[in-house]
Amino acid sequence: MSAGELPRLVVLLSGRGSNFRAIQDAIEGGRLEARIAAVISDRPGADGLALAEQAGIDTVSLERTRFPDRAAYEHALETAIAGFEPRYIVLAGFMRVLGDRFVNRHMGRLVNIHPSLLPRHRGLDTHRRVLEAGEGEHGASVHFVTPALDAGPVISRVQFDVATDDDPDRLADRLLPLEHRLYPATLALLLTHQVELRHETIYIDEYPLETPLEFERDLSSDGRLLARRDGG
Repeated sequence: MSAGELPRLVVLLSGRGSNFRAIQDAIEGGRLEARIAAVISDRPGADGLALAEQAGIDTVSLERTRFPDRAAYEHALETAIAGFEPRYIVLAGFMRVLGDRFVNRHMGRLVNIHPSLLPRHRGLDTHRRVLEAGEGEHGASVHFVTPALDAGPVISRVQFDVATDDDPDRLADRLLPLEHRLYPATLALLLTHQVELRHETIYIDEYPLETPLEFERDLSSDGRLLARRDGG
């Protein structure tokens, strides 16, 4: 498949772009047959934009303060995305909450990774909150974006045991390499299987997904299904 025929992704980010880099590494390593058509950021100085430029990927900077309100900002964001005709819009550390209209317009094509075992710990400060709750497991979840924050159906997740000497920074450091494996694998799944979001239920090859796929048990690093736990 030529580069022009590969399914296109648009990545939205706000910061250093480590998950973007992991996705690009998976593409370059042959684990994800896709092309990142553009990286868009709401912060002009985001390190992720510089990484994308170094990789020869188109970049767009849309600073929120340049627009009078959310509607104007999201209209500009939508216009920028549409020009690249992506199969999926990939949120990779995009720290801006998207409005209902934008989300509903792109439902089933908006994907996000969140550093917790959803539905636990939506929002920010997940590593601290896991420790304060005394939980024995932590992880990351890839989910479809819906209007409610971090509440969309979970496609896949990765988890590990919390150690007695973990603090929030150590938990974050332990989780990040797992995120970097989970996200590209899940995008590969989306592009190699028939995955649909219907009324808040995920269907994979026409079978409903009753529980999230567990990375390396149900889902391989190149997006293959290793097992089903959905009755299929």
